[in-house]
Amino acid sequence: MFLALLVAAGLLCCAQSSPVTKSGGSQKLDLTPSMKAKRSARIIEECMLVGLEEGTYYYKSRGTGDVCGVYLLSKPDEAVQVSFDYLDVDCDTDGLVSFVDGWELGGELFPSEVDAPLEGRVHEFCGRLKKKVFRSSGNAALIQYRVPNRGDGFKITVRYTKNPSPCNILVDEVSGVYTLRNHGGRSNCSITTIFPATVSIVQLAVGVNGVAVPNRAIETGVLSRCEKRGSRDYVQIGGGQGLDVTKLEVEDSVCGMDSNPRVPASHILCGMTTVRMVSSGLTDNSITIAISQITDLELMPTLVCEMPL
Repeated sequence: MFLALLVAAGLLCCAQSSPVTKSGGSQKLDLTPSMKAKRSARIIEECMLVGLEEGTYYYKSRGTGDVCGVYLLSKPDEAVQVSFDYLDVDCDTDGLVSFVDGWELGGELFPSEVDAPLEGRVHEFCGRLKKKVFRSSGNAALIQYRVPNRGDGFKITVRYTKNPSPCNILVDEVSGVYTLRNHGGRSNCSITTIFPATVSIVQLAVGVNGVAVPNRAIETGVLSRCEKRGSRDYVQIGGGQGLDVTKLEVEDSVCGMDSNPRVPASHILCGMTTVRMVSSGLTDNSITIAISQITDLELMPTLVCEMPL
């Protein structure tokens, strides 16, 4: 389940014509289940809405001109498909609608630009549009809009489709088991939870070329501080108060091969918890982790993030 009180402050700062350049105080994005639209609901009324069910939805402006967002999140092995079936937003009154591949919170992106370049991830438009279909690369997508002209609006259809090779996963479930793979490619993938979490390694094969030795590969065990040792393939375990992985506070970076790790779990007491796998493309990497939300306040954390000033 989502935790509340995450701050969403406008659209992407780097998009020149983005309606996200909103002045004034930031708005709080309540990610509690009560904000999720029920299956019977078909009208977008909240300015900040999270987690629509599949179906068709309508938005009609009341003339306020607020910058608002619809935060979409599917299952880890799914992608988000949004069809703009109809759009009528006046460009002359600075109306603008954006589809973002990923999420933006407080000016920070998931996936981060260092792992997934911004080019091709943001689509902005206004005027009249009859049909346009967008699909996210991961399980998170965002529709951000500013529609100052009363009566203008749009109609969208949301579908969640299978994603055969998920790379960047945003987690809202309180517990689960997840696997990251690079499929032999040069790509960085991450799993991020929007709550403090305990992370346990279930299986690890990162930075090691498997060698066949009667029906099994040679195991090195879980190696620590791999990033500092100069390894080009490693997994960072850490957290932060935002989505930007360049600001990630790293508890450890691990690599090696272990089919049954017996290493202590990481208890990340941060607003967000991230497991990020960095891959050079020289080895076929994978890691399976178990994640659970921290609810025991007496649990001794292994990493505590600094609170922002």
